Amino acid sequence: MAIKYTKHFLDKLENLFTETEFMLRYEKGNFKSGYCVLNESKIVIVNKYFPLEGKINALVDILIELNFNPQDFMNKSNQDFLTEIRQTHLKF
Repeated sequence: MAIKYTKHFLDKLENLFTETEFMLRYEKGNFKSGYCVLNESKIVIVNKYFPLEGKINALVDILIELNFNPQDFMNKSNQDFLTEIRQTHLKF
């Protein structure tokens, strides 16, 4: 899947988190990777000063890392989108 660095694509990624138990937040931080995942608290924090491309790359990376099951999503389009995201390999 080709990653599109648009606001619409970012919105679709953020929408995936609404169907999980994880809360997505944008805050300032000094994270080495640009984000922080607090598994026990079920919170994902992304550096709010990241440019659009950085936010998208961070969210894709987090979604792959958390390894959500597409069948756990109610919305079929979210299931398909997550399946495509999981097959994506970021190139830096």
